[in-house]
Amino acid sequence: MAELLRIYEDNPNPKEVMKVIDVLKRGGLIIYPTDTVYGLGCDITNIKALEKIARIKGVKLEKSNFSFICEDLSNLSDYVKQIDTTTFKILKRALPGPYTFILPGSKSLPNPFKKRKTVGIRVPDNAIALEIVKQLGNPIVSTSIRDEDYVIEYTTDPELILEKWDNLVDIVIDGGYGGNEASTVIDLSEDQPVVLREGKGDLEIF
Repeated sequence: MAELLRIYEDNPNPKEVMKVIDVLKRGGLIIYPTDTVYGLGCDITNIKALEKIARIKGVKLEKSNFSFICEDLSNLSDYVKQIDTTTFKILKRALPGPYTFILPGSKSLPNPFKKRKTVGIRVPDNAIALEIVKQLGNPIVSTSIRDEDYVIEYTTDPELILEKWDNLVDIVIDGGYGGNEASTVIDLSEDQPVVLREGKGDLEIF
C-alpha cells in the first residue's frame, strides 16, 4: 500500500522530504510532481529499484529511456562527457525548466547504463523534486507515469494516481494538480540541437 504524502511546493517540509529520502534509500519507488507531469522515480544508485521501474514500464533496463533528474548542472560530469561552451550555455539558459536534454553519456555511468551512448538529463523547475534530489545527494532515475503515446491522458490528480499505483509504489507525493503536457526533448549529443519531442517549454530560447 502506497502512502499519499502532501508536500507544499512553496515550502517543502523537511520532515516529509526526509521520509521520501528514507524510502528511496531503501530501494522504494516514488511518484512525485515536476514542472510538467507527475513522474515515477527511484534512487539512481539502487539497481533493484531501477529493475523494478523497468519491469513496471515493460522495458529492459539497459534499453530504457529513463531520465536522470538532477538538482542542477554541477554533477553533470558524473554522467555526461565533457560538453562544449555552446551546449553549456543552452543548458544554463533553459534549466531549471520543462526540458529533457539528450547528452553524450560518460564512462562513469551507473552499471545498467554503461553501454548507453547518450543520457536524458532533466532539472525540473519544481521545488519538491529539486529538494528530494538535493537531500538524496544524487540524481533520481525517472519516467513519466503514463506512456508517451498517451500524453494527453496524463493523470494529474494525486488521489487518482494513488488509486492506480497503490500496489506498485511506496509513496505518492501530493504536490497539487500536475500538468498534462510532457517535457520538450532536445538532442544536444550532435553538432546541432534537434527537437525530438515538442512538449511544454518555449522553443524560441534555442
